[in-house]
Amino acid sequence: MTMTTLRSRLAVGLAAATALLVSAAPGLAEGTIKIGNIVAASGPLKGPGEPTVVAVDIAVDEINAEGGIDGKKIELIRYDTGSDPKQASVAARKLIQDDGVLAIVGPFSSGEARIALNDAERLKTLMMPTSSSAPGLTEGKKYSYRLTEDEQKQFSRLLDTIKAKGIEAKSADIVYISDDVVSNVTGTKVYPALLEKAGIEVKDSIAVQLKSFDMSAQAAKILQNKPDFVAIAALPDQASKVIKELRRQGFEGQVIGSQIFADPNVVELFGPAGEGTLVVASFWKGRTRQSEAFNDKFVAEAKKRGIHKLGAHHSDAQAYDTVYLIKQAMEKAGVTGDPDKLEEERQAIVDGMDGIRFSGVVGDDVCFAGHDAELPAYIIQIKNGEWTKFGEVPADKCE
Repeated sequence: MTMTTLRSRLAVGLAAATALLVSAAPGLAEGTIKIGNIVAASGPLKGPGEPTVVAVDIAVDEINAEGGIDGKKIELIRYDTGSDPKQASVAARKLIQDDGVLAIVGPFSSGEARIALNDAERLKTLMMPTSSSAPGLTEGKKYSYRLTEDEQKQFSRLLDTIKAKGIEAKSADIVYISDDVVSNVTGTKVYPALLEKAGIEVKDSIAVQLKSFDMSAQAAKILQNKPDFVAIAALPDQASKVIKELRRQGFEGQVIGSQIFADPNVVELFGPAGEGTLVVASFWKGRTRQSEAFNDKFVAEAKKRGIHKLGAHHSDAQAYDTVYLIKQAMEKAGVTGDPDKLEEERQAIVDGMDGIRFSGVVGDDVCFAGHDAELPAYIIQIKNGEWTKFGEVPADKCE
């Protein structure tokens, strides 16, 4: 049973249309505010995806404990995609057409969002992915918003900070996951353009796959190229394999990355091989007392559920804040949860997102450029086996 009083469902494999009811609070369905939640709690994205479930549950639990949304508790209906973009689409349609939710938190990744956002647009329901950071996914869309920062802006900020700190580089190799959407886009489009703009020659671009486990050939090739930097666009597990093999073979250059593997847990995952690695995140636990309190509560709750976390990933913080942002939009719209007003209230929620400002654990007075939030950047360095702040760039202002 989850920590909140909610109804939770999981999409099972390809038979997502026949969802499994795993927990229910008796009587909750009457007079509630239904919110959907699409998660990646299994499959290749389980590592970074499962903890966002904890973050969302904490937010729902807090809101319901304080009286809900205009006096009505949130009823959270959840589906697990198994990290499959097709299942994200199935889940979106189930939540909107069958379950009658007013808005959706999720899906998790850019690959899932790229497909499911189209369902949200067609069915005219607000959808807010929790970790999607591939550039341009919300462009031209009306019902899709993201409380995330895109990889292009964040990696640019990392390079600017590195230069300002006096770390010079003339060349770089790129390693990316070819079968993960955000890693592919970042490794083939974002990194090359920004590195070259910074005056850093890209010597080679090396593709690996999610299932790849032996990185010795790739590392050997990089050592032959002798780059100053190795820029990695990969999920934590794959990034760890690359970094450990590079160090094993004697690479002494700088390893950098964007947001994709910016998880505090990589300190343990990478071990000594990760020393000096630089990444960028949109959440820093010490930003405010509220941020620190969330981080501590998240780590403790994750531990209760058997999930080991050294700290909240920015995806976790974004998921938590997304629930509160949707609450704010719903209260602005005056939603009642009345099934007879479902389409009307869905539209009112989306209309309420226009020009909205939000303060939470990721930032204060957060605004939206188009349908993407403007968030700060925290340049993180693994130093002496710790997750440390190397630099900070404030959020851009909205026009």
